[in-house]
Amino acid sequence: MKPHTSTHWTTLSTSQGTLFLAASAHGLQGVWFDGQRHFDGPAPTWQRADDHPVLVAASAQLRDWYAGQRRHFDLPLAPLGTPFQQAVWAALRQIDHGQTRTYGELAATLGRPAASRAVGAATGRNPLSIVIPCHRLVGRDGALTGYAGGLDRKRTLLAFETRAPGVAFEAA
Repeated sequence: MKPHTSTHWTTLSTSQGTLFLAASAHGLQGVWFDGQRHFDGPAPTWQRADDHPVLVAASAQLRDWYAGQRRHFDLPLAPLGTPFQQAVWAALRQIDHGQTRTYGELAATLGRPAASRAVGAATGRNPLSIVIPCHRLVGRDGALTGYAGGLDRKRTLLAFETRAPGVAFEAA
């Protein structure tokens, strides 16, 4: 039986709206956009903790990312998911900043070339927006398909990442 760990949360204002961040003693559990599919807001059992060390570090790194000063995140991650979801999320972290892959390419990377729909389902449940860059997955023909945070955000995130290094989002 796993020991009980509390979930702590905070928010971060960005040019794309409010992000909700959640962490446990094990690491960052979630980064969700306000209104994101599969996230209804902080659970009643969560504790607001703007000074939680993981949340402070995640907020700082996300601010740096939005400012165009960071391409990768160096945070302890503790997303909750099935073994397959965990494998998909780990593979997503291997897609470089400014690059895209198709769902089929990611499925092939996992040794399951026929599992592109399952990859899409696991990607849709990614609890760590931006940190685990599911916005970098596109359809077979390069079309923008599915993003729990909304296709407009996905389009903006991809456009931001393909700009020159050091170019930041417009101020919130």
